[in-house]
Amino acid sequence: MPFTANRYFKTHPLILEGAQGMYYQARDGRQILDGIAGLWCCNAGHCHPRITAAIQAQAARLDYATAFQLGHPAAFELATRLADLAPAGLEHVFFTNSGSEAVDTALKIARAFHQHNGEPQRTRLVGRERGYHGVGFGGISVGGIENNRRLFGPLLPQVEHLPSTHLPARNAFSRGQPAHGVELADELEVMVAAGEPDTIAAVIVEPVAGSAGVLVPPPGYLQRLREICDRHGILLIFDEVITGLGRLGAATAADYFGVRPDLMTLAKALTNGTVPMGAVLVDAHIHNRFMQGPEQAIELFHGYTYSGHPLAAAAALASLEVYADEGLFARARELAPIFEEALHQLAGAPHVIDVRNLGLMGAIELKPRPDAPTQRAQAVFREAFEQGILIRTTADTIALTPPLIISEAQIGQIVETLQGILQRLD
Repeated sequence: MPFTANRYFKTHPLILEGAQGMYYQARDGRQILDGIAGLWCCNAGHCHPRITAAIQAQAARLDYATAFQLGHPAAFELATRLADLAPAGLEHVFFTNSGSEAVDTALKIARAFHQHNGEPQRTRLVGRERGYHGVGFGGISVGGIENNRRLFGPLLPQVEHLPSTHLPARNAFSRGQPAHGVELADELEVMVAAGEPDTIAAVIVEPVAGSAGVLVPPPGYLQRLREICDRHGILLIFDEVITGLGRLGAATAADYFGVRPDLMTLAKALTNGTVPMGAVLVDAHIHNRFMQGPEQAIELFHGYTYSGHPLAAAAALASLEVYADEGLFARARELAPIFEEALHQLAGAPHVIDVRNLGLMGAIELKPRPDAPTQRAQAVFREAFEQGILIRTTADTIALTPPLIISEAQIGQIVETLQGILQRLD
């Protein structure tokens, strides 16, 4: 099982057998309030009837079509819809099956672009400490979570990492964007100067680092990265697998922060978690550089059996319609200050050393138990599940990222439950 203590699970299984709206159903019939949108992905809640119906109808009409030399209407319609939602210039889409594949695809496109652009020396890639970019070899190479890397031997060469913007000594208990750390973007200038000139192909960052525990950038940080990339001809990739499609109350974090990347990855909420799918949105100037040479030649030797899968495309189109028709991005914006206020009620609870938030992303960091890191947060996870609340933990941080349909009362229920657990926790 992925990212699971398998032996412990076999003796202490937690099994989900159904879902509807804001709730999962456990094997014993209990309703479990979903505080993490499945895994950052079920933004419209579970088993939405319009999305379910779209998948069923597509399965009966066209179950599969290869994207190699063939196409089907839903993939092209979806690409158009995503380009309309994206910042201006991101006009082209390459479909994948996951966020991990989207990241590896974006990295390959970035390097190949520089080859086409007459700069084959641009092969260096820059990620960020504590960044998460999936589990492919490209993603763990540019990612900065050590446990995801250490057992797998040599990774991609020519990869460097910017420092994380997480500065707990200066920014603990920030509400929204923290005040300190914008100067950390200048480390990119140091990297440029330290290597051969004009050798960095791309910088990839999560606008808000999600899997490492909701690490929010300070004001101006992403803007400064954009300026440095422009100055040195470096492509900027936003990994929006988590932040894309409403999590911050906007279509993308690029919109929220007012910073336009050259490439953007999406997944998770793209299909509301129903059918695996990812996407890379690509700026027109990058796409057009590939469209040279003989018309019948393959421009990009890359792709997947299930790229643009008909069921996934149908699920994504239905999800985008639901997000628009139900005003879920606006709802997330309206709930964000309520969510923030509720989370920060835990600031004085036992063991809590930080609370941070942005949009409908929140984290409560706990002081680790001596000689038993992660175990305090795991105890909270288990007790919360017993009390009918699903949370997520990463190290000793509790992450909360509920569906965008959550009510104020349900936010209060989650926080009240956590408050009680922390009061009793050793």
